[in-house]
Amino acid sequence: MPDAEGAAELAAHGIALEPAPVAALAGPGKSLSHVALADGRQIAIEALYVAPEMELGSPLAHQLGCALEQTPMGQVIRTDAMKLTSVPGVYAAGDVARMPHSVSWAVADGVTAGTAAHRALVFG
Repeated sequence: MPDAEGAAELAAHGIALEPAPVAALAGPGKSLSHVALADGRQIAIEALYVAPEMELGSPLAHQLGCALEQTPMGQVIRTDAMKLTSVPGVYAAGDVARMPHSVSWAVADGVTAGTAAHRALVFG
């Protein structure tokens, strides 16, 4: 859910936020016409946007002691501009280190992290 300022901006554009858990999506055939909520209400809709919160897929960052950062879309491993984490010698790149997820950013982050790791090994 957005913060108060974000919610106010959405409301100003006529966009409603519903915090109740979704029980089911329904509609005729493959169409979506309404959402059934856990509290029993049904809401007619024309469009549905979801913002799932992502989780790290491995405990490795926790085990190594890397600092994490909470974003509106989930946790990421905190890095500097060269993709070095809070643990010396440990780099993180791509989806674990930035939101939103993007193949282009993941590739660029990998190049940056690889170059930084190489420099650290060669030049100390």
